[in-house]
Amino acid sequence: MTDASIPHTSTATPTRSLTERLGNELSFVPVAVGLVALFLFFATQSDVFLTSRNLSNLLVQSTVTGIIALGLVFVLLTGEIDLSVAATSGVASVFMAKLVMDFGLPVPLAILAGVALGGLVGAASARWVTLIGVPSFVVTLGVGLVLNGIQLLLLPRTGRYNLMNSGVDQLAATHVTGPMAWGLVLGAIVLFALVMGSTWRSRQRAGLSASFNAGVLLPVVIVALFLVGVLVFLENQRGLPMPVILFLALLGVMSYITSETRFGTYLYAIGNNAEAARRAGIKVDRIKITAFAIAGGMAAFGGILSASRSLGVSVSSGGGVGGGALLLESIAAAVIGGVSLFGGRGMVVGALFGALIIATVSNGLNLMGVANEARLIVTGLLLVVAVSIDRGIERLARPG
Repeated sequence: MTDASIPHTSTATPTRSLTERLGNELSFVPVAVGLVALFLFFATQSDVFLTSRNLSNLLVQSTVTGIIALGLVFVLLTGEIDLSVAATSGVASVFMAKLVMDFGLPVPLAILAGVALGGLVGAASARWVTLIGVPSFVVTLGVGLVLNGIQLLLLPRTGRYNLMNSGVDQLAATHVTGPMAWGLVLGAIVLFALVMGSTWRSRQRAGLSASFNAGVLLPVVIVALFLVGVLVFLENQRGLPMPVILFLALLGVMSYITSETRFGTYLYAIGNNAEAARRAGIKVDRIKITAFAIAGGMAAFGGILSASRSLGVSVSSGGGVGGGALLLESIAAAVIGGVSLFGGRGMVVGALFGALIIATVSNGLNLMGVANEARLIVTGLLLVVAVSIDRGIERLARPG
């Protein structure tokens, strides 16, 4: 038997093995534990927090940030960053509203056009980054400012498009109840289990260390308990809100892409070592452009969903000119969810838990009567702590 035929066995110490898992398949576990701790804390501070009505509002509140963070995950995995996603969400929502209100375009086509615009913006930014070699944070920061100006140009003289009774409002107003809601939740759990199981089998076939309990059973149990618990609470309200359903559907699709496709493998490879990936024959520039296009499209859809919730678009869409709060929360959601700012590590499901933590902090502090300034301070501190922990995990997992 040759050396090449001997299955690979890990020689890492238990500490290093745990550190590596926290940076990969277990990255969402500390976040999930932290989310439970936040729920328990705010439940003791406010009698309203655990009511079905408040939890429904909390979940819907988290969807816009979560969807934008979901797109950002793809960019972050390659070791890049997109600072224009908030501005993209704003200009895409205004563009969609203009098509509906001024040109009479059917709502589904207008939404697709808005998402396509976001994808084009992301792809164009990435092309500039890969062609000229300018750092992505500089290019996307400049693109964001350009988009802020375009958003102002697209708005009417009144400064607002009212979307009430336009058909766009139904995107956020629809709820699903009864057997259909339970069927959706059970289907989501089964699909998530299949994806995690397939990933575990792939790691085994590749000769990598793979724990069924840590890599499949634990995440499936956590997600199942979360989804069933959410539905039990929401059934006492109006059922599952459509924004939550759409977010979970996108989460499932993006999880499959990152874990079960060659494109997903390339994302991680580029984030770990772009030059090595290039020498291995991976078309790095093309993968990055696709990742930015996905981020732009998701940001656009998040903006459209926000417009549907607020029944209109205005100067404040996309977080307003500069989009500071929305941009901060979207990046924080991805990073708090366990996605590395330095590329190559993290899971898409982290965007769900990260967005929920951001929304929970905001919702809980509001119920406690804490000023908005404190909410921003807490969110900023969470981001700094999350990045610091990520850097610590990276150093511990580094060979030697």
